[in-house]
Amino acid sequence: MKVGICVVIPIYNHRDAIGGTLARLVVHGLPIIVVDDGSDAQTQQTLAELAERHRAYVTLLRLPVNGGKGAAVMAGLRAARASGYTHAIQIDADGQHDAADVPKFVEAARATPDAVILGRPRFDESVPKARLYGRYLTHVWVWIETLSLDIPDAMCGFRLYPLDAVCRLIDSVSMPTRMDFDSEILVRLHWRGLAFRTIPTRVVYPADGVSHFDVLWDNVRISASHTRLVAGMLVRAPLLLARRLMPSRGATAKGERARSWWRMPERGSRAGMALLALSCRCFGTRITSAWLYPIVAYFVLTHRSARVASHAYFTRLARACPSAAQSTPGWRTAYRHMLEFAQSGFDKFVAWSGRTDRLRVRFDDASAFDALIATGRGALVIGAHLGNLEMTRALALRDARTKVTAVVYTEHAKRFNSVLRGANADFAKQLVEVADFGPETAMMMQSRIDAGELLVIVGDRVPPHDTGRTVDACFLDARAPFAQGPYVLAHALGCPVYLFFCLKEDGEYRLYFEPFAERIELPRRDRAAHVAQWAQRYAARLEHYCRKAPYQWFNFFDFWAGSDGGPRGRA
Repeated sequence: MKVGICVVIPIYNHRDAIGGTLARLVVHGLPIIVVDDGSDAQTQQTLAELAERHRAYVTLLRLPVNGGKGAAVMAGLRAARASGYTHAIQIDADGQHDAADVPKFVEAARATPDAVILGRPRFDESVPKARLYGRYLTHVWVWIETLSLDIPDAMCGFRLYPLDAVCRLIDSVSMPTRMDFDSEILVRLHWRGLAFRTIPTRVVYPADGVSHFDVLWDNVRISASHTRLVAGMLVRAPLLLARRLMPSRGATAKGERARSWWRMPERGSRAGMALLALSCRCFGTRITSAWLYPIVAYFVLTHRSARVASHAYFTRLARACPSAAQSTPGWRTAYRHMLEFAQSGFDKFVAWSGRTDRLRVRFDDASAFDALIATGRGALVIGAHLGNLEMTRALALRDARTKVTAVVYTEHAKRFNSVLRGANADFAKQLVEVADFGPETAMMMQSRIDAGELLVIVGDRVPPHDTGRTVDACFLDARAPFAQGPYVLAHALGCPVYLFFCLKEDGEYRLYFEPFAERIELPRRDRAAHVAQWAQRYAARLEHYCRKAPYQWFNFFDFWAGSDGGPRGRA
């Protein structure tokens, strides 16, 4: 699809701000349609002068009387479509939005031309607190009206529309023409099945800014809009739920099934996670943990890809080890699986809040760990997304001389990690973020090993880029890809290698720390075969612990899929 993008700016008496807004926009070389919504004579004169100054880019569309922001935006969108454009970026005239982010919207439209691209505001200290907190009331209503969290912010005036879809909507449905337009059009587009993407963008409130928000009547209009939308949601609820629960044609394509874990967007909002953290501090862990049950129920209903991955995992587990499968794979197993994941994440927060004493933790057999610490040597520790890897902190608590550093991928979990940083300022100090395990990483890690640190990595995820090297190993009766990086790294570091698993058993965390190799040698001759042997040894131990705690393996994606989206086949 050939993408043609323009900018639509609705304006009503913002003559002092519009000049700067246009100056920041024209540098991007996009056509601009300025819709004058019945402004006063001074603003009309200013707009005429600016249109002449930027005549290579600016088209001025004048409405005879003020009809409201919604009316101006709809007039601009219709004009953009009539001029042959496929997409339009809506941006307010008052200078609140960062025009430097326009290229991000353009790039997003080219990548997903059928999606609505929304600005996700990052406010500075200039934002009025009443407005900041008041926005969340509309957000909650929109989440109810769409039965989803697909629209994290429905009020940001910086967004991009696919014009065919939005013009079909505004030509067939009577839309509000005032401030209630921004949120209602998004809800109705969501009802029509459009996808939504978000882009973080800076939003400021100038001290001399002019607002046309009528506190009384605009709030009345917005309340009436939400009343209509809730009624519309109730009528459409079966369809909306069915869309969530049933696969779409696009979602079942091979490329979608094989989407890598690191491409999957993080679910949940930072605000929601922060509220749980606040509840934990105010009301304690027991009361707060009760919130996990309805939250997990929502995610089971709305997160189909994770639900399908859980079902596939338990199906393979039942085939490979019938005694480990406690019930038939389905909704019940998916709920329990995700609940275990949520409880593990909650315990991570508790641990990083300095409340490890509230979690019962003990070694199954501490002899290997104590023997290592007695030597004063550093080591590479390979873990997994099984149980609670954060309990490696318990290793440091056992011996004050022990320093534990996690080598992690954090790009896919920024919101959750930001909450952990808020809980403990030392969080980032005990993490090293990497893109891959290769020679460069080995050089960076060597000094830490020499200093006697324990470096913790995971062995059950492939590197987060398309060229990452993997090797197939037998895992739960099928071939699955495992990263070569941990074994290449261990070979380069020349240090002892241990395995670490932490499982929750009978209400307490039990630590399993076992020797894996005194040293991993990868001779040049038959190196691939040696890597495959080490990966298979790791896969066998991972399978052993998955059988011990089947609900505590948390890779909610198609772990066994090949690069083409199809299965690798049984081992």
